[in-house]
Amino acid sequence: MSNNKGNITALAPLFIFVLLFIGTGIISGDFSNMPLNVAVIIASGIALAMNRKEKLADKIDIFTKGAGHPNIMLMAVIFVLAGAFSQTAKGMGAVDATVNLGLSLIPSNLLMVGLFIVGCFISISMGTSMGTVAALAPIGIGIAEQTGIPLALAMGTVIGGAIFGDNLSMISDTTIAAVRTQKTKMSDKFKANFWIVLPGALVTAIILWIVTSGEQIDALGDYSYQFVKILPYLTVLIAAILGVNVLIVLTGGTIFAGIIGLFDGSYTLVSFVQAVSQGIINMEDIAIVAILIGGIIAIIQHNGGIQWLLHAVTSKIKTKKGAEFAIAGLVSTTDIATANNTISIIITGPLAKNIADEYQIDARKSASILDIFAGGWQGIVPYGGQMLAASGLAAISPVSILPYSFYPIALLIFGILAILLGFPRFKQK
Repeated sequence: MSNNKGNITALAPLFIFVLLFIGTGIISGDFSNMPLNVAVIIASGIALAMNRKEKLADKIDIFTKGAGHPNIMLMAVIFVLAGAFSQTAKGMGAVDATVNLGLSLIPSNLLMVGLFIVGCFISISMGTSMGTVAALAPIGIGIAEQTGIPLALAMGTVIGGAIFGDNLSMISDTTIAAVRTQKTKMSDKFKANFWIVLPGALVTAIILWIVTSGEQIDALGDYSYQFVKILPYLTVLIAAILGVNVLIVLTGGTIFAGIIGLFDGSYTLVSFVQAVSQGIINMEDIAIVAILIGGIIAIIQHNGGIQWLLHAVTSKIKTKKGAEFAIAGLVSTTDIATANNTISIIITGPLAKNIADEYQIDARKSASILDIFAGGWQGIVPYGGQMLAASGLAAISPVSILPYSFYPIALLIFGILAILLGFPRFKQK
């Protein structure tokens, strides 16, 4: 790093990536005109070209280590497994059967509310927003295809439910990172965090009810379904409740869907394998983008970009509320830069702890602030893993989902109100 204040120019690759991706869409009116993989390749080249004082071989080493970070590689694996599960379940009729079951039980104006609640429950149980998106996105896509509900709204609802649980789950990486860096108890953080985010969830449910109340269901013929075709999703949901690892959940769900398809004639052995392959291929592009973004972030951090963000956020703290906003701004800017809420908390957590200690902020509050603002922005940035996964499965632009990111936006709003109102109030230990 150039100095202890960092270097703003180190953020150039990220700025260029975002400008290429979003700017082209604004100018042309079509966000698909600039493919993500092309934008990220250009940004990667710029990142490697910067800091000419270092050898190219050294910069490539930094880039590849960042691209191969365990969190990044896990995300890539989840991407391809999500594609395999989604395609296999769809091919044997699980999506249609589950949609018809939902349509037979839930009034049309409550479909998105129900999907959001299910997403909240599953993400708390599974502990991963990525796994929740993988499990529920196909259902949301099916509902949108057979109703008048916009596909982007369905994906925004899925992402909202996924972020809710990711912010509260006892086994979520983000929650664990927030608790460990702030040195508080998981149960204490959960209690403090829950009362901050609950109003946001209730507001989201009301908005979804209002927005979808006038939608009409297209002609489906009937709501008949074979219960056996719903079992792959039920299996995934039960496994999530039991806390099974997301990789096992997705792999097991794919195999189970294939077995049912083989027995009921939906698949032959060859067509089953081809469905798995096609699902993986569908998500390969997004997995590569995630890996390259990891490399870009590693270069940015090495050149002082992350350090500059940290200094810019913390340089003008004067009050306790100001300190809490500094923690919020710190993790927010880092998540926007890294597109990974877990990594953003790990990076900013130690500094947030120092700020909390100096300004006597309760550890439960600082941990909640870290998790809330990292999660809120993670559900909004169009190049975040959750957005990429949902948009990839739905074959739409992640930017088209932004207007329907009701819960992530509500999460940020109520996080800000919690700071302004000094809520929740803690008894001194």
